[in-house]
Amino acid sequence: MIFSNNEDQAIESASKIKLLLLDVDGILTDGRLYFSNSGEESKAFHSLDGHGIKMLMHAGIPVGIITGRESNIVSKRAADLGIDILYQGREDKIDVLSEIIANKGIAADAIAYAGDDLPDLPVLQAVGLSFSVPGAHPDVKGVVNAITTRAGGEGAVREITDFILSSQANN
Repeated sequence: MIFSNNEDQAIESASKIKLLLLDVDGILTDGRLYFSNSGEESKAFHSLDGHGIKMLMHAGIPVGIITGRESNIVSKRAADLGIDILYQGREDKIDVLSEIIANKGIAADAIAYAGDDLPDLPVLQAVGLSFSVPGAHPDVKGVVNAITTRAGGEGAVREITDFILSSQANN
């Protein structure tokens, strides 16, 4: 994990996280969109990420997804992992964050978010702990607390979940 500001502050923030929210394309996947000749979409998810999500939820920290695209594949993956906080087709991610805060009663500073592009910026700036990936937009990299060493769709989310779990175990 590469810390773009204070590592100690990131560890302290991670020790207080009560919810992890994730973007899909570029975070849970490599960001590429695959379409067949018939128009069917496919996405690849990494098993390391899935196991990390399950470990985080087993530790009592729910995980949610906010994505600007709609996909049956994402619904299936969320269901397979037991993720019930799922917002698809929502470009207004900051409004979604406000809804989640109101519905779950979790303060913004107790929420972590991972995103990689400009629609993610308002949420990345509003939460208590923000993450991105090496291939993220430069403006995103400039505001997040940490950048994973692994790329999106290649275990980046596992780095995030391990970091949160480790920070909480050590505090």
